[in-house]
Amino acid sequence: MVCDRFGRSIRDIRVALTHRCNLRCIYCHGEGESNPGGELEASEIEKIVRVAAGEGVSRVKLTGGEPLLRGDILEVVKRLSSVPGIEEVSMTTNATLLADVAGDLKEAGLRRINVSLDTLVPERYRMITGFDGLNSVLSGIDEAVRVGLNPVKTNMVLLRDVNEDELWDLVRFSREKGTILQVIELVDSRYNSVFQRFHADVKPLENELRGLTDNVTTRQLHKRKKYFLTGGAEVEIVNPVHNSEFCSNCTRIRLTSDGKLKPCLMRNDNLVDIVGPLRRGADPQTLRELFLKAVDLREPYCKVEENE
Repeated sequence: MVCDRFGRSIRDIRVALTHRCNLRCIYCHGEGESNPGGELEASEIEKIVRVAAGEGVSRVKLTGGEPLLRGDILEVVKRLSSVPGIEEVSMTTNATLLADVAGDLKEAGLRRINVSLDTLVPERYRMITGFDGLNSVLSGIDEAVRVGLNPVKTNMVLLRDVNEDELWDLVRFSREKGTILQVIELVDSRYNSVFQRFHADVKPLENELRGLTDNVTTRQLHKRKKYFLTGGAEVEIVNPVHNSEFCSNCTRIRLTSDGKLKPCLMRNDNLVDIVGPLRRGADPQTLRELFLKAVDLREPYCKVEENE
């Protein structure tokens, strides 16, 4: 398994399949992409993932934009789940289109799914996403659970004065549906005014959760805390803001929708073009060297000294 200069092993590749989306979420960071040009073919994605798998990457997360807007999404999942060394292909989706394809995704090789669900209130959902279709999302979650895309996780981005009062409603929803609730701190990205307006500190929530359970585990990825509550609910906290521990335990590398290896979500000044050489006929060794170059460019965005 390959490691970067800071000793962080690379186990995951996060693949943005498209920059297109049918929602307009107020907090969207677009996977850190700026002005992407075009999309990769399914065969190109497979070749790049094969390179990553050859260096020890074992998990693929499909993202967007909205990955279900890809007409060839089932082909993509089938190809990637068949790559030697890849143990899991998962997806993050807004689930507006999920109900009709959840079973097909499972059959194609998708293992599990994350669904964006910031609120259970239709009016708030419309305000956050610009879309009047919360029921389609809830149907998608039900179908994902039914076909066994487990664990199904629901992602709640905590937004000040918007959905903070819904936390326990979403905990109850998660318990009833058999899903895992993932509460995500808003990232300070390219939309700084959004961060200033809506950022809510997750630490008070963590303190509250800690007082409700004795069963707390820490995931290897980013050292995230997971709280197991009475009645079966599971709540995971993702707090990347000014968090050196989060960055020092990152095992991800990213592939942009237009074919560049992206060492860090928060930076666009160190991208490595891999699809250009691939389309010009680069041999496997050249592609491997490009992947290792991107790994070498990785460094923690939030460093320990910045927080001391």
